[in-house]
Amino acid sequence: MAAEGSALEAPNIAIPRDYNAAADLIERNLQAGRGDKIAVIDDAGSYTYGQLAERVDRAANAFRALGIEPEQRVLLCLLDTIDFPTAFLGAIKVGIVPIPVNTVMTPADYDFMLRDSRARALIVSDVLLERFKPILENQPALKHIIVSGGPTSEHNLAALLAKANPRAETAPTTRDDVCFWLYTSGSTGVPKGAVHLQAHPILTAELYAKGVLGIAESDRVYSAAKLFFAYGLGNALTFPMSVGATSILFADRPTPAAVAKLLVDKRPSIFCGVPTLYAAMLAAPELPARDKVALRVCVSAGEALPEQIGRRWLDHFGVDILDGIGSTEMLHIFLSNRPGAVRYGTTGMPVPGYSIRLVDEHGQPTPVGDVGELQVSGPTSAAQYWNNRERSRDTFQGHWTRSGDKYTCDAEGYYTYCGRTDDMLKVGGIYVSPFEVETALVTHEAVLEVAVVAHPDENRLIKPKAFVVLRQGSRPSPDLVHALQQHVKTKLAPYKYPRWIEFVEDLPKTATGKIQRFKLRELYQGGNK
Repeated sequence: MAAEGSALEAPNIAIPRDYNAAADLIERNLQAGRGDKIAVIDDAGSYTYGQLAERVDRAANAFRALGIEPEQRVLLCLLDTIDFPTAFLGAIKVGIVPIPVNTVMTPADYDFMLRDSRARALIVSDVLLERFKPILENQPALKHIIVSGGPTSEHNLAALLAKANPRAETAPTTRDDVCFWLYTSGSTGVPKGAVHLQAHPILTAELYAKGVLGIAESDRVYSAAKLFFAYGLGNALTFPMSVGATSILFADRPTPAAVAKLLVDKRPSIFCGVPTLYAAMLAAPELPARDKVALRVCVSAGEALPEQIGRRWLDHFGVDILDGIGSTEMLHIFLSNRPGAVRYGTTGMPVPGYSIRLVDEHGQPTPVGDVGELQVSGPTSAAQYWNNRERSRDTFQGHWTRSGDKYTCDAEGYYTYCGRTDDMLKVGGIYVSPFEVETALVTHEAVLEVAVVAHPDENRLIKPKAFVVLRQGSRPSPDLVHALQQHVKTKLAPYKYPRWIEFVEDLPKTATGKIQRFKLRELYQGGNK
């Protein structure tokens, strides 16, 4: 039997040929009589669906007045405030292609993205503008810089909105027109621009948010993953707007203390986080009591959720964490645990509407229980990587999209993460999952976080090496190294234990919480030992 799973009872979602994602998300709420309902709460205040609709129309007209044409791109480097959905949806409504980008990248990264996308405008939060200044003078395609926040001036977003017409015509787009791009997170190297279509946002909402989470108009959603991330964009924009729920935006870093306060003060019913945040919150003194929050659903993605983190969260709050996997290429989660059917240590089953298969290095289906590369087929796959034909052909293969993740599938159809294809180790000719070793190490009481990578021994044979972040109160020592190694041997086959353990203050991560193991590997390939 091959390790392949297809979604049963997938909903039949008909998207009309003439379709605009922004117009749909706005109009469905106005037509349902939700004009006075709170759509967005940010650090500055709250905004109804009617107010958001007017802001979106004003932004659309402002962009048109600047001479930005349909299908041209605009780069959005914005904090999570009301200006993000305003600019993002305003661009889409008039057929302009917004490109949200990571807010904590380097000037060199932004230079690459501006040149690669040939963006005509940059829309940037005032506190982030300084990072762009070194690279703005020599941008051949860039014509406009629009600033969100800060002093009001000619190029301030608030000023442009104030003088724009409050009603905008919708561009005559189709469901297969380009809607927006998202650059991949860079967890494996150079970002790639994934091109998404007008139909994709609402499809993710119908298939995952409604089909798995059961999102409803009464929900209040907070996503620690920011809006520039595919995961956060669905969580905090598309999903709540698809049903008239309320989105809670937080511009600052989602530290454990800040998130704990938000859960108590704003009382979201749906909380979307990443494994590193869940682990840090469970270790934080500010973790609120069960009766202080209003959680009904918690979601995790970005990295596989360690089993013990999920169980400890459930014990504390009485709410399961639904671990799932999505990607920038697929726009959101396509494989997930479900309410009432959570199996910790696995990533669950295919989301209705998506099919999954596991294949070996020759492209052949793997037997049940064997490790294979996960490939996914579904209606939200990106059309291509912009300006990167070779990588597009390698990733998007007919109906199937290669994920770059290694998985196993059991006889009951539950999928278990083994690691990124590039991160897998072969020890003595046998595949070893770095995530499996990490999961064993993190169950030790001294360990907060860990990353495992391949490292050559004195004979150039590959063995596991672990980088460990200790919990507060624990201190590095040779005895602790030995104890951690023995701890792994009690949980896994002995050949899988880490031959080296290095204690570090933190691990390199993307802004979305993914550990950048390639940076740890490069450190040693470069000779720094």
